[in-house]
Amino acid sequence: MSDTMTEGNIVAWHKKEGDKVSPGDLLAEIETDKATMDFESLWEGTLLHIAIKEGVVPVEGLIAVIGKPGEDWQSQAGAGAKAASNGQAKAAEPVPAAAPAVEAVAASAPAAPAAPAASEGRVKASPLAKSIAKEAGIDIAAVQGSGDGGRIVRKDVEAALGNGAAAPAPAAPAAAPVAQAPAISFAAGESFEEKTVSQMRKTIARRLTESKNGAPHFYLTMEINMDSAVAMRPKLNELAAPVKLSFNDIVIKAVAVALRKHPAVNSSWLGDKIRYNHHISIGVAVAVEDGLLVPVVKNADLKSLSAINQEVKVMAEKARNKKLQPDEMSGNTFTISNLGMFGIEEFTGIINPPDACILAVGAIIQKPIVKGGEIAIGNMMKVTLSCDHRVVDGATGAEFLQTLKGILEEPMRLLV
Repeated sequence: MSDTMTEGNIVAWHKKEGDKVSPGDLLAEIETDKATMDFESLWEGTLLHIAIKEGVVPVEGLIAVIGKPGEDWQSQAGAGAKAASNGQAKAAEPVPAAAPAVEAVAASAPAAPAAPAASEGRVKASPLAKSIAKEAGIDIAAVQGSGDGGRIVRKDVEAALGNGAAAPAPAAPAAAPVAQAPAISFAAGESFEEKTVSQMRKTIARRLTESKNGAPHFYLTMEINMDSAVAMRPKLNELAAPVKLSFNDIVIKAVAVALRKHPAVNSSWLGDKIRYNHHISIGVAVAVEDGLLVPVVKNADLKSLSAINQEVKVMAEKARNKKLQPDEMSGNTFTISNLGMFGIEEFTGIINPPDACILAVGAIIQKPIVKGGEIAIGNMMKVTLSCDHRVVDGATGAEFLQTLKGILEEPMRLLV
């Protein structure tokens, strides 16, 4: 249900065992790494068995069985369904059904045709098996697969582990054992609580760690005089009524216009090539209960301020309700993170892959400035551009910020 999903969390079932289901019926709600999504039936029949009523299931794990009333689904669905029916919490690897009438419903995309475990250099293995092998240091290509077409499944990797198999590793200091939490004594009245990490928080942790460690970040900060934007906003709101434009809307539009003049900033690092995007789609970071989601305003440079305002409002509300769809969170070519509404004057952001840059926007602060040789009060806003140095050099990022500064200090440019 998501291109980065490795496991899902079943939140609720909308059907119960014995209910008839048709294609398109809502079966369950599943929390992915990005949102809580509706899981619709692709099959017609009766819901014979719910294997996992709630909790985390790996991709391709068995969650339910659909078939005809009275069918012996236990034998037809295979070992995976049997394990689930015995109350085991851990989802088993899916196996092919013995008869086509029964469907073993798994949280995954349709399976590819059967193929040898290793074909043209590609090892055929389940995502869970690959994950276990990677963590254990096992060369998965050396594992004998017992699944359909020689596919390597979890039990094959576990068997290899039991036999002492491990991938050869270069000489290096032995890894330190995992540290156990020390015993801590608490004084009277002291306490704590621990919460299981959500799918969203796991993905945020993984992706941002990969970005910070993988992309060489550097930062450029510029202060922008927002006097003209502050003065123009009430007039724009009169024209756009009943829409109430925010400064964030103005920043999004200004960034989109600036990116059109600096395509090198609207780019992505692809390892052996750099992609320069001809379209401009702005990811807008939205704080939600479990972390952060980034809905995307597609073709932002071609949209009006009022259209951007309405789109961001709708997607932000969907984000907070965990109803954003994958296509609404993909396709970004640049990202904006705005903490100005919290009074934060200046901060740096971690690049949101596959973008080459992210712009951190601070609050508009009234402060003394020199204007025309005299001290005056100005509405000043600091922005910080985080850049992937593999793609964007310092001068390139600085030129982009100069263009952005010029647009925001003369915002009438947005209307022409």
